[in-house]
Amino acid sequence: MTTLDTAPSTGASLRGARLPRYAPAIAGVISVAAAAIVGMSLSWNLAGMVILAVLIYLVGLTTWSRAVENSRAATDRLVTSLIWVALGIAFIPLVSLLYEVISKGAGQIDGKFLTWTMRNVVGQPGGIYHAIIGTLIITAGATVISVPIGLLTAVYLVEYSAGSRVASWIRFLVDVMTGIPSIVAGLFAYALFSLIVGPGTQFGIGGSVALALLMIPIVVRSSEEMLKLVPSDLREAAYALGVPKWKTVLKVVIPTALAGIITGVTLAVARVIGETAPLLIICGSTDSLNYNLFHGQMASLPVFIYTSYTQPGLNPSILQNMAWGAALVLIVIVMVLNIAARVAGRIFAPKTGH
Repeated sequence: MTTLDTAPSTGASLRGARLPRYAPAIAGVISVAAAAIVGMSLSWNLAGMVILAVLIYLVGLTTWSRAVENSRAATDRLVTSLIWVALGIAFIPLVSLLYEVISKGAGQIDGKFLTWTMRNVVGQPGGIYHAIIGTLIITAGATVISVPIGLLTAVYLVEYSAGSRVASWIRFLVDVMTGIPSIVAGLFAYALFSLIVGPGTQFGIGGSVALALLMIPIVVRSSEEMLKLVPSDLREAAYALGVPKWKTVLKVVIPTALAGIITGVTLAVARVIGETAPLLIICGSTDSLNYNLFHGQMASLPVFIYTSYTQPGLNPSILQNMAWGAALVLIVIVMVLNIAARVAGRIFAPKTGH
């Protein structure tokens, strides 16, 4: 019987030396301390000290990693640190904007502000109820116009075009429409209804048409990408059972992609709900409540904010504070829409078994 002797273990590790897990924290503390000492000695402001701290952190952690670990690990830590720095830079305007709006607008929010209009209000704060209702009605009209057009266009591009020249032209025109300035959409709606109704006409449906022009490209692109993600096996299984193509699209393809489609539509609504220029041109501005989308000027939150801040009249402090409150309400509406999109995406997402 032969016995195989194994070589004794030397205790050597296949992994090289590594910095401790808390090394980034140590580098961060040292960088902040060094930048604070230099900044205070040279009378720098906070921005200068933050920039210096970031530079010290990037150079120090990378050099430390190269000395202890290796060049690949040092490069990895440098790129990771740059990504975190970019994230922090992106958060600066967002956080500052939210802080500014909340600090100046939160004090305006109360029952009167949300349930009153500006009708016959003189020398005292009114409310933005008419602007909230106008924004919701106009945006709902734009959604009703744009979603069927955008979804049917996406269905044609994915299910029926088969790489035709017409499809390529449609995609090109959709891309062009994506970059159209919002004021051009407002001018188009104004010119269209001037030909149909008469010059100088201002009403809510014109704003819905203008916003629909801005929503359609987003709906088309998002729906197209969601429909492309539907597996071809589902279509082929339906065809094998004798289901016609139109019913396969209606009963199989669209329900499978419904979660992504709803998310895209909600993002399109959030994109246009804050547009001011087209509504200012075609909807006008009023201090009264108007539920009729097809008659009379209709108020909206973006136009209310613009007119209150730029044309405060005899009560600049009151109207400008109300503008900040209306901006906060508009941000809350957009946030609610995004949360609703996430919830709807989870509800309508196709259920998968394991």
